Amino acid sequence: MISPDSDCSLCGLCAGRTNIVLPSGPSDARVVLVGEGPGENEDLIGTPFIGRAGRILEAAMDMAGFSRDDVMITNTVKCRPPSNRDPTPEEMGACRPFLMSELEGRDLIVGLGKSACRDLLGEPVAMKEVANIITTIDINGTPVDFLPTYHPAACIYSKIARERLAEAMTIVRGRL
Repeated sequence: MISPDSDCSLCGLCAGRTNIVLPSGPSDARVVLVGEGPGENEDLIGTPFIGRAGRILEAAMDMAGFSRDDVMITNTVKCRPPSNRDPTPEEMGACRPFLMSELEGRDLIVGLGKSACRDLLGEPVAMKEVANIITTIDINGTPVDFLPTYHPAACIYSKIARERLAEAMTIVRGRL
């Protein structure tokens, strides 16, 4: 895997970051969960999905019978977008080489939320139409199974998102 330099300035997100947030979990994990970008807690600590959304994600994984130790978790961008806004296509493009290197050789990639799914699918998506339907994406010339699903933060306000995320984690468990 390739990672950004500690002084990376490939996009404007570098101006507001505290830490570059690199993947967590085993580097040889068969499954990778991909969010859109680090939040405030992640930026402060340097680990993906450790805030409120991370607790929701961990609970869904626990209910499905696995943990963070079984999967790699990363984001489309490695620095926090201001005010937790969605990363822009240009910002995602700057981090794309890092993300693609993280995703090589995996059995299943899970896109958490519409921003991550848009980046990995290459087009905008309506989560209610694509959630939990496995498709294939190209990772550096190799087809890999892709599972789009709701972002854990969507579960705070939506029962449907909670149910669909739980279903997705059950699918992931079947792949581990």
